[in-house]
Amino acid sequence: MATDLKVFSLEGKGLKLDTAEDLEAHIGPLRAMRNVEEVRVLGNTLGIGACKLLGEVLATKKTLKVANLADIFTGRLLNEIPEALSYLLTSILNLPKLRTINLNDNAFGLNTQEPLIAFLSSHVPLQHLYLNNNGLGPHAGINIANALSKLHAEKEAARKAGQDVPDLETVICGRNRLENGSMMAWAEAFRLHNKVKEVKMVQNGIRQEGISLLLSEGLSHAISLETLDLQDNTFTVMGARALAKVVPLWADILELGIGDSLLSAKGGVLLAEALSKGKNQKLETLRLQYNDITAPAVKHLSTAAQDALPALRRIELNGNKFSEDDESILALQELLDARKEKYAGDIIDEDAWGVDSLSDLEELDSDEEEEEEEEEEEITTEERAEKLIKDAEEAQEEPTVQLKDKEVEDLASKLQKTNI
Repeated sequence: MATDLKVFSLEGKGLKLDTAEDLEAHIGPLRAMRNVEEVRVLGNTLGIGACKLLGEVLATKKTLKVANLADIFTGRLLNEIPEALSYLLTSILNLPKLRTINLNDNAFGLNTQEPLIAFLSSHVPLQHLYLNNNGLGPHAGINIANALSKLHAEKEAARKAGQDVPDLETVICGRNRLENGSMMAWAEAFRLHNKVKEVKMVQNGIRQEGISLLLSEGLSHAISLETLDLQDNTFTVMGARALAKVVPLWADILELGIGDSLLSAKGGVLLAEALSKGKNQKLETLRLQYNDITAPAVKHLSTAAQDALPALRRIELNGNKFSEDDESILALQELLDARKEKYAGDIIDEDAWGVDSLSDLEELDSDEEEEEEEEEEEITTEERAEKLIKDAEEAQEEPTVQLKDKEVEDLASKLQKTNI
């Protein structure tokens, strides 16, 4: 078929391509493709020579839209990867239609970040970025976010020059240990790229102060957001309060993932009350597993689902602290089952509908109920701002910049306005 000629794939072949000669045996079809739109080389391991040749060929493919370069450095030495990556990214930098780049599952870290930063700060056509499980750490995380902020300026300049420039719509950056230290930079990146539609930053070791800042100063501006996944970070009541303030701003949100994030009983209620305002009419999927959520939050969620969340079809609540026989959860199950019956059609994906299996619920004892009232640590806005700036400085290792009173005051002022 003609469409097959638009995709070149070596996906999953497990090839060990060290040199240009090694790659030459496989790259002939790509050379011959005049209108290639997607290249998939994931699941192989490429050395410096192979990357140089691949880059030279890719540089001639002006129709390329998608470059899937995930998992291409397995078994490579750390001193190989920067040069190999530089050959690849430099070659595709000026491809005018390349809007999607996938670099998942490549071990970059701090020592290998430079070619990536150079690319991300200047590739104006970038629309979809996949950067998952790359071992970045908070310092490299800051630099990546700053590169995206610079990219915004480049996009704006190109628009003023009359170019048709896409917005950055997708940012997948999970399992990268971004931590609190990089959240000021990420909040700024999302403040600028406020047309983003999909953000997934799971399992990054971000604590409640960083989550609050990311939401209130960054993603609060992303009013076109459709998918947000922040699972396996730490919210507590502080993060839940920030989420409750911003979630009504996301009128287009379809999927919200906050599972395994210590949302807390009180935090669950805050979120449920925010969803009850009826500002999230398109929300289809809500992931809230393992969050210490209790019966009062479930009651609010069940009530919200009736009218405020008319599109809701899937909610995940396993691992929380309420009874499987709770009347609110039973009502929620009944409601979502009725929606499945009415709207799912003939071919049904069971994991996309209803309440998830509640096989791992916990019981809430009276001591926990009392502790919940005292759960939130008292901390002033200024102390929180100072902690975030200190985390950012520590993330950048040496030399660290000296903490400035004005920086603390400015950030404290922003946080104060959001009442986090």
